[in-house]
Amino acid sequence: MRTLRWTFAAVVLAAVATPGAADAATRPRAYDGTWNVTFTPVAGNCHASNTVPFLVSGTRVASAGGGKVTGGVGRNGIVAVRIVVGASWANGNGRLAGDSGAGRWSGLITGDRCSGIWQATRG
Repeated sequence: MRTLRWTFAAVVLAAVATPGAADAATRPRAYDGTWNVTFTPVAGNCHASNTVPFLVSGTRVASAGGGKVTGGVGRNGIVAVRIVVGASWANGNGRLAGDSGAGRWSGLITGDRCSGIWQATRG
C-alpha cells in the first residue's frame, strides 16, 4: 500500500509539472477542452455510474460543473486527479489520447470505500 501511495504521488507530481515559459509558448495544448468523464464502480458498495464534465487547460485539470477537481495532465497524456464533493472523495489516474481517455479510480463515496474505472470523451 505504501508503494502504491508513493507511485500515485510521483504520478501527480509529474503530471502537474509546469513547462518553462518558452516551451509553454510553443507547445500545442493537445488536451485542452471540456471532457465528459463517466465513472463506473466495479468494487465496493457503490452501484451508480456518474458522468461529470472536467476542464483541461494546459497541464491543469479542473471542474467544469460541480465539486472540486484538482490535478494535471502531462505531455504524454498521463492524467491524475482528485475529486471532492462534500464528504466524498476519489483519486483517479489514467491516460488521455486524442479525444478519448480511460483509467482507474478509488475513493470514499458517501461513507463507502469504492473503486472502478473511468472513460472520457472530449466534447
